[in-house]
Amino acid sequence: MDSEEDQGRTLVQVISEKYSPDNFPYCRGPGAGVVIRTSPQGSPVKDRLNLPSVLVLDSCGISHAGDEEEVATFCAHVVELDLSHNQFRDWGEISKILCNIPHLDFLNLSMNPLKEACLEPGAAEAFSGLRRLVLNNTHVSWDMVHTLTQEIPELEELFLCLNEYERVGLAPVPYPSLRLLHITDNQLCDWAEVRKLGLMYPGLVSLILANNSLAGIREPDESLCRLFPNLHSVNLHNSGLTSWEDIEKLNSFPKLHEVRLMGIPLLQPYTDQERRYLMIAHLPAVTILNGSVVTDGEREDAERFYIRYHLDCPEDELPQSRFHSLVARYGRLEPLAEVDLRPLSCAQVELRYGDHTKDLEVRLEQTVADLKKQLRPVVQLPANKMRVYYIDRQLGYALAPQELKYGGRALHSYSIRDGDEILVEPKTQ
Repeated sequence: MDSEEDQGRTLVQVISEKYSPDNFPYCRGPGAGVVIRTSPQGSPVKDRLNLPSVLVLDSCGISHAGDEEEVATFCAHVVELDLSHNQFRDWGEISKILCNIPHLDFLNLSMNPLKEACLEPGAAEAFSGLRRLVLNNTHVSWDMVHTLTQEIPELEELFLCLNEYERVGLAPVPYPSLRLLHITDNQLCDWAEVRKLGLMYPGLVSLILANNSLAGIREPDESLCRLFPNLHSVNLHNSGLTSWEDIEKLNSFPKLHEVRLMGIPLLQPYTDQERRYLMIAHLPAVTILNGSVVTDGEREDAERFYIRYHLDCPEDELPQSRFHSLVARYGRLEPLAEVDLRPLSCAQVELRYGDHTKDLEVRLEQTVADLKKQLRPVVQLPANKMRVYYIDRQLGYALAPQELKYGGRALHSYSIRDGDEILVEPKTQ
């Protein structure tokens, strides 16, 4: 006889153990939880179980449903069920569970070994009430995906990540109810495969296609606008896009306003600021870029930057349509003056001591104590016998001279500039 480990565990076993009075407190009173109704035969365990409507049973070694009447008794009120990281290899066992959970809205089957599993005709009807289905890292076939979705008339969210898809199997008929498709971390390189998603799921509002190797968007603009007519948001993080033409193709989606595009080869040569500005300038309808709102002021700054960035490009290399449309709006802007904001390293000052004056170059990174050492041979006073003052010539003599008292303070912190004055007087007893 096979051991329990070989056979796997049943859903009923796991529920009985996890939510037994020993492991899960029994609550009384209104709103304290869901108390499972007693079966006709009566069961002391069932009478005492208190299950939530969101049931998380991940990583429990479950491979079978168990007694279906007990599944119905335990789970009649459940609306979300997480069975990820279990051992289901048979869609029939999953179907038995769903047949007995009439209000189930969300099902997570991630990390179950379902690659070779099949579903008997008619058994997919058990999935019909779902609105969200997660099949990440199950390696489920596209035929199986279509079998399920065609029986789920109101499915809104589908997760197919980490399934090693290189191709997309085209469904026999469109599936208009789907709003969100999460298909990250696959191997979809060719736009011809991605476009099938638009044909199958014309109602898509959000397409999350990150961590695929999509190399480009090869599609005429006029057909792109029909392909994803309702798409509001697209995530192409870590794809293989290498040209600005690919980015501009996104403007063909008539309702697109949110784009996530980081980690693509095209953007590698640019600084963070250049990346964002160039992306904003190329995508005039996008209002959220990489999770951050694009304000009107930022868009204007980005579009002006775009014009100046391309001023030195030969005419035949200019991005013609976008460049000229922005020049028509803002004019052919002059390059911004280059302003060096780095702190000065030295300053030419006038040294005054007694009746003498002398032009002197001082290093601004040095300290007041260092300056006094520099002045000692010139003014013929020991450092501890001199008082040193700084006079800002740009302000004239409106302010009293500022004494440089603190030996460890750097000169640049006083904002000393060319033409200012250093005054040295001897200390009096």
